[in-house]
Amino acid sequence: MNNGARFCQRYQAGDTPWDFGQPDFNLIDVVTRVPVPCCKALDVGCGTGDNALWLAGKGFRVVGADISDIALAKAARKASEAHAACGFVRADFLKDRIEGAPFGFVFDRGCFHSFRFKTDRVRFAQNVAAHLEDGGLWLMLAGNADEHRQGLGPPQLTAEDIVRAAEPCFEILSLTVSHFASAKPNPARAWRCLLRKRSAAGNMGDAHGNDACGSV
Repeated sequence: MNNGARFCQRYQAGDTPWDFGQPDFNLIDVVTRVPVPCCKALDVGCGTGDNALWLAGKGFRVVGADISDIALAKAARKASEAHAACGFVRADFLKDRIEGAPFGFVFDRGCFHSFRFKTDRVRFAQNVAAHLEDGGLWLMLAGNADEHRQGLGPPQLTAEDIVRAAEPCFEILSLTVSHFASAKPNPARAWRCLLRKRSAAGNMGDAHGNDACGSV
């Protein structure tokens, strides 16, 4: 079963421990402390929309993308009730282009880490870069392999996994240990990584000499 089908199945079953009804404190902290200027923003794997709605409330022009129709319907309902300027689209991020690019900011809470294979993580990073303007920022939250958990939890990556996939297209501004915001008393450890897209002149391209990190 691929990632998209698995997430759709979990939303249908109501098995969504990552969806706890609040924006993630990591997003709030980075956007307010860096700070990230208001711009067009893309929330990859937006789920039911809490992070997208928070960004919209801060003046960002937000598009949320997800593979689950159930999640997107809930997100659209929340946006309507909050009168928030958010748009939501169904997309498989490894395959689809999101309308509205280039964006100035991309937020990813737990999508990048869901791909087991390095080749898919490289494609994911390239696709983020392709949706960003030069100098645009990507905030990624990923499960942290330094944590040895008992029982279920998010997929886990090493710092090297992140760097190897992202660095060809991105300058890594910070890579720190955090945890996922959660309603649970013992939230899973996370990597919090802030990256900036390299300029077109600094992109390494693919094996055929093509620019793999360019704009859409």
